[in-house]
Amino acid sequence: MIVKDSFQLVPEETRSRQDVLITWILRVAVAVVFVSVGSSKFDATSMWVKLFDQIGFGQWFRYLTGILQIAGALLVLVPRTFLAGIGLLALTMVGAAAIWIARFGQVGNAVIPLVVLAALLVVGAHGSRVDRQGRLEDVPSSDRP
Repeated sequence: MIVKDSFQLVPEETRSRQDVLITWILRVAVAVVFVSVGSSKFDATSMWVKLFDQIGFGQWFRYLTGILQIAGALLVLVPRTFLAGIGLLALTMVGAAAIWIARFGQVGNAVIPLVVLAALLVVGAHGSRVDRQGRLEDVPSSDRP
């Protein structure tokens, strides 16, 4: 607890405008990146066509991955579905890393999706913390856990 000048006790874990702003900047950044990457999977002349041919599941898998990435990006923008979106996007990165390691045997190429996965987890943890603090602020202090 922090004591203010007027001797009021204020919870330390209140979310600031800065926290909310940072959370929204991160959410929008994640959404822009994944809408862009997901959309590029629908371009018949993109490098994704050759890569997904090499994976061997067929082009339907490229389309599915693009849909999942765009859907995850949109879910990240809705506060109620934020964590579901982060989870969906994280799973696509786990899948990408697994494909690079198991199918191609190229651990070095798995680093990129693993770094993106780590970034998604950090964004998810930050956003979850800020959202949780906001919900606590809406509850009268006598009813807080």
